[in-house]
Amino acid sequence: MRLKSLHLPDSGPLLAIGYVLLWLLLWMTVQPYWMLPYGLRFGALLLTPVRHWGWLLGAELAATAGIALVQGMPLGWNGFFLAELPEPLVMAVGLWLLRRLNLHASLNSPQEVTRLLLSVVLIVIATTAVDAALLDLIHEPGSPELIISILGEELLSHYLGILLIVPLMILLLRTRFDRRALASLSMDGLLVMFPSMMILLVLSEQASPQPQFARVLSLAPVLFFAFRHGWRGASMAMIISSFGMNLVEQHLGHAPSTAAAYLFLAVAGTGAIMLGSATDALRRSSTRVAEQNVYLGAVNRRLDQLAQQLRSAARGNLQADENQRRHLAAELHDELGQNITAIQTHVKLAQTRLHDAGMQDISTSINTILAHMRRALHRLLDDLRPAVLDEFGLIRALDEGPIRDLLNAAGITYFTELHGDPRLLDDDTRTAIYRLTQESATNAVKHAQASEFRVRLRIGERQGMALALLDLRDNGTGLPHRIPRGGRGLQGMRDRVTSLGGQFRLRADHAGVHLRILLRSNNSLPDPQRLN
Repeated sequence: MRLKSLHLPDSGPLLAIGYVLLWLLLWMTVQPYWMLPYGLRFGALLLTPVRHWGWLLGAELAATAGIALVQGMPLGWNGFFLAELPEPLVMAVGLWLLRRLNLHASLNSPQEVTRLLLSVVLIVIATTAVDAALLDLIHEPGSPELIISILGEELLSHYLGILLIVPLMILLLRTRFDRRALASLSMDGLLVMFPSMMILLVLSEQASPQPQFARVLSLAPVLFFAFRHGWRGASMAMIISSFGMNLVEQHLGHAPSTAAAYLFLAVAGTGAIMLGSATDALRRSSTRVAEQNVYLGAVNRRLDQLAQQLRSAARGNLQADENQRRHLAAELHDELGQNITAIQTHVKLAQTRLHDAGMQDISTSINTILAHMRRALHRLLDDLRPAVLDEFGLIRALDEGPIRDLLNAAGITYFTELHGDPRLLDDDTRTAIYRLTQESATNAVKHAQASEFRVRLRIGERQGMALALLDLRDNGTGLPHRIPRGGRGLQGMRDRVTSLGGQFRLRADHAGVHLRILLRSNNSLPDPQRLN
């Protein structure tokens, strides 16, 4: 479950009241290298609509004037406006221009982090340059080293203030937290941040150089949170570690920290934010890849289902075609065969009378025509449904049946190497093996000009499935470069194999035509004792 982010009220006075309260609260923490109000102003202008900026800047100017009055207004009103007004105006103008150039309050990708940090650097440099000009205008010229030191302190404090405050504001106002992620972040805070602060306190009480080592050590949990929770964890860990360091130093009465310590803090914080953003982007990319893999898996399963449906439909069409062939063969055998037999019987009965009438040649011609019709009928019936396959089985049909007669009549030597039990295969697979061999042999006779035709069949079982490997080859002229369209040919053979879920491969590594066909039978394997 996701928790909603905080919503700012769409009211200038309410925003101004809330802003000035936070500004005054952070004003009490201001140190030479610790300017959190500056970061609050940057974040407020970045996250609120431009129409409310007047309320925010007016409230801040009123609070600053109140503080100056309490302190006795050392510079007077002219000096006050000259010192306090230009910096917010420069920041407002700079952010307005950057927002027009598509600057967004987002840290969700390394590109957005880089864009935001570059904008921060530009705004900080601009305001610091304005402050330098005002410093030279209001105060008497001092030593260049002092001016450079003041400007360096201002640059570092302003950048560090934005680095600590703005990510936290974006986190609270623009980010939705997952309840589980929030619970994990809280638990890691108790298990990691609290012990780290305790270790920092213990080490800081020791003599030098342990305090410096403690500051470096305090950044370890920041890197841990950046890896584990992304830029959100890094930003929260950064501000907690920074406040912890300051509180420890104030509690122990140490001397103010050097610029090097806060410069290290700014550089490390910048790296942690960018590292956390890159970690978030990588995690989102991994999630998208996982979702795409799940989607592709579902698509592949759907494609497998569609392929199975197509194979089932093709197998159904094949079975319907074979049934139609069987029915047509039976009709031709019963009707046409019986009629030819009846004609032969009538001719035989009339043969004596035809002989007495001197028409012996007519009876001979009729018998010759009837014999030719019977042979043609047998060939047609064999093409429609090979009776030898039903009568003698697959092995004998391949070894001794009409295929051998066809090849021998064409002067082609026929070699067979047949192994395995055809009873492992279903009827469709047995019929397909015979049809494929018959079609290949017919092509060898008609087109190949071959002298040899070889058939190798191996039937076996693997992982509970019956398999048939059929190897067909001749030593003829091979296939033409462009196979003519029309007819069944190789495409018909390929379609028959595909409809049964098999694999069809045409090999071109030797002379002639070489086919390797793998068929998987859908038949449930019978009990071995029944096969014996």
